[in-house]
Amino acid sequence: MAGYYNSIIKGVSTVMVSYSSWNGLRMHANKELVTGFLKGTLRFRGFVISDWAGIDKLTYPWHTNYTYSILEGVNAGIDMVMLPYNYTEFIDGLTYLVNNNFVQMTRIDDAVKRILRVKFQMGLFENPLADYSLTKYLGSPEHRELAREAVRRSLVLLKNGANADEPVLPLPKKATSILVAGAHANNMGYQCGGWTITWQGLSGNTTIGTTILSAIENTVDPETKVVYKENPDSEFVKSNNFSYAIVVVGETPYAEGSGDSLNLTIPAPGPDIMTTVCASVKCVVVLITGRPVVIQPYLAQVDALVAAWLPGTEGQGVTDVLFGDYGFTGKLARTWFKTVDQLPMNVGDPHYDPLFPFGFGLTTEPVKAY
Repeated sequence: MAGYYNSIIKGVSTVMVSYSSWNGLRMHANKELVTGFLKGTLRFRGFVISDWAGIDKLTYPWHTNYTYSILEGVNAGIDMVMLPYNYTEFIDGLTYLVNNNFVQMTRIDDAVKRILRVKFQMGLFENPLADYSLTKYLGSPEHRELAREAVRRSLVLLKNGANADEPVLPLPKKATSILVAGAHANNMGYQCGGWTITWQGLSGNTTIGTTILSAIENTVDPETKVVYKENPDSEFVKSNNFSYAIVVVGETPYAEGSGDSLNLTIPAPGPDIMTTVCASVKCVVVLITGRPVVIQPYLAQVDALVAAWLPGTEGQGVTDVLFGDYGFTGKLARTWFKTVDQLPMNVGDPHYDPLFPFGFGLTTEPVKAY
């Protein structure tokens, strides 16, 4: 609970209850933790909000015996309930429970006081709307430059050649021709992932930004030919005599439960693209994923491997380090497993045997311009 303790001391005023359960009890009905620990022991004075339709999920099937869900959630200590659809049903249900003494008025008063306290502290009654004059700064060059910096500093270099004496990265900007492959090389939606524009994210040119393919074209020497082929066959790779290849593959967008996976593999045709391209030409694989994925079977074939996570709109941050304008500095914030059979796996486990350990990340030096 250390994170909650420090956050509350620093003035955090709202806490959302999780969908999860603890010792078999749904958190939306856990009075011991929500009221007893959070509000009592930690002396939290803000308000507690449910997750999206969170109280509905206290029963299975969801939303059955909704009166029970209202009773359990409100009495557990939830002060504000997120209702995506039928708010009048909740109001009617809660009113019934109060009128019949299943929910005490003191509980309602406590919730209202907490919500009003936060609104007063925020000045919402004096200034209920945001300052729209600031919207002109959204997506400004300064913001995009900061996002680009965040990209290049968060990339993690996992492999860089067969040995330290023969590094593949940084790549030369001046080359005869280079191959760029993989659906993720030219897909803004894939770079951004879930919770972008829509809940589950999208594919394609969803918003303004720079794809990794465009960033490569912007970065290499004007005389260098950049050939993009999303899923090239072996003959195409062999016959074009490419100087090297950049393969950009990974996961398609997801959010929350839609991203649950029992195998954590890269969706097809990503693995085949890696295998085909890297078998015939020197290749750098850039992974676009929201988490570590199965990569061990392909590691020997790959000359250099970069975990780019979800770089968002600023693909130029990826090429900043691929081509040596900046060095790689990022470190793994999570252990990278060999196989999913090892999971869960954390630092300190008796049989800790990762593919790449927590904190791992190779470094490179920037290429000096002459």
